[in-house]
Amino acid sequence: MAMNFKFPDVGEGIHEGKMVKWLVKEGDEVKEDAVLCEVETDKAVVEIPSPRKGFLLKLYFKEGDVIKVGQTLVTIGEKGEAIPIEEKTVSKSASSMQPSSSMQKPAVASGLIQSTSQVASPSSSQFQSQTASQSAIPQVGAGVIATPSVRQRARELNLDLNSVKGSGPGGRITSEDVENAAKMGKVGSAGNASSNSSQSSSFQGKPAPLETDFSKFGEIEKQKISGIRKRISEVMSKSKKTAAHVTHFDNVDITALSKIREDYKAQGEQKGIKVTYLPFIIKAVVLALQKHPKFNSSFDEANDEIILKKYFNIGIAIDTPDGLIVPVIHFADKKDIFEISSEITKLASEAKERKLKIEDLKGGSFTITNIGSIGGEFFTPIINFPEVAILGLGRMGEKVVVSEGKAVISKVLPLSLSFDHRIIDGAEAARFANDLIILLENPEKLK
Repeated sequence: MAMNFKFPDVGEGIHEGKMVKWLVKEGDEVKEDAVLCEVETDKAVVEIPSPRKGFLLKLYFKEGDVIKVGQTLVTIGEKGEAIPIEEKTVSKSASSMQPSSSMQKPAVASGLIQSTSQVASPSSSQFQSQTASQSAIPQVGAGVIATPSVRQRARELNLDLNSVKGSGPGGRITSEDVENAAKMGKVGSAGNASSNSSQSSSFQGKPAPLETDFSKFGEIEKQKISGIRKRISEVMSKSKKTAAHVTHFDNVDITALSKIREDYKAQGEQKGIKVTYLPFIIKAVVLALQKHPKFNSSFDEANDEIILKKYFNIGIAIDTPDGLIVPVIHFADKKDIFEISSEITKLASEAKERKLKIEDLKGGSFTITNIGSIGGEFFTPIINFPEVAILGLGRMGEKVVVSEGKAVISKVLPLSLSFDHRIIDGAEAARFANDLIILLENPEKLK
């Protein structure tokens, strides 16, 4: 029987993507897990595999089109088989978002969730675990069309989705609809409206438009932000509004490290591996994190808990033409300098070519960002939420320093360590920085 395969929820809060390239055409026979197309999200270009074998009876999007999670990508079936009647008019319009019995339960295909239009029943554990204020929200009717992330956001805001008019295809409720409704006070019940006014006020929804018409003063140009830049804007704003940022500045003498790095660089050239300073810094950071576990944590404010991570996944900020991307070196504590060097080169190349996989961007526990190759010594990096600290590397250079009462020329690296003051004190940050400096100034410890 033919099936309509929908754009799956690829995780990480992604709700839509742009069709980059079809790798198949209508009429083709495909195997299960064969890659159908490439879709660009605000994080990476992801490959969408076929959930089953069969013939591609219909493709629904052109390259360059924007596709929402839950919309039909392709119809797969036997050659000459009719398209399922309830989906005959499927396109980039409302019909692809209409709820059906097949969408009540997500089907997993090749590790991706095939459908996201889930409607939780009142008896589910999800509803049983709600707080008293959330349980006051009327149950969402079956006719309400909204993605799980939108429903979750409505629960966070104590918002009655039944009272929200959707502006999306087929009346689908968007995240913007939820934020706007929250500002208007459409909470679960009238009795909750006043008690939640202070809670809702912390969520501003869509910002008010600028009142000034700048074109009155001279020529202007408007550039629409989307994709990665939009995601960066959202994440950075959330981090600054949530974490209590403080930045600790310090210098480290890397003269000894530069000599060891030259040895590794020569060995790496023989293996076809480019060795920079970053792998050594990553190794030093991991050792410092092991000694200061709070820096490798996240703060669960709702439950008053610090989540200490026993793994060491180090994010590295990569400057790309599309904006900043942070791929992750997973389990950096278990890798040597050459392994980390190879992975950095691979991730940096794939980031700039938009070929990273979603898995490459997940699971970071601490981030390192480097502006030194461009310029500048000290800066105030923004924490990569929900992490609690980030290390910024400035431009290294030769400076006159005093060593054993004598002025000598040393190679110095500026460090900028931002941390969340809600759970990390300045004294702890200084101790972390001191230990990091000791490791970098004694690179023989970095094995």
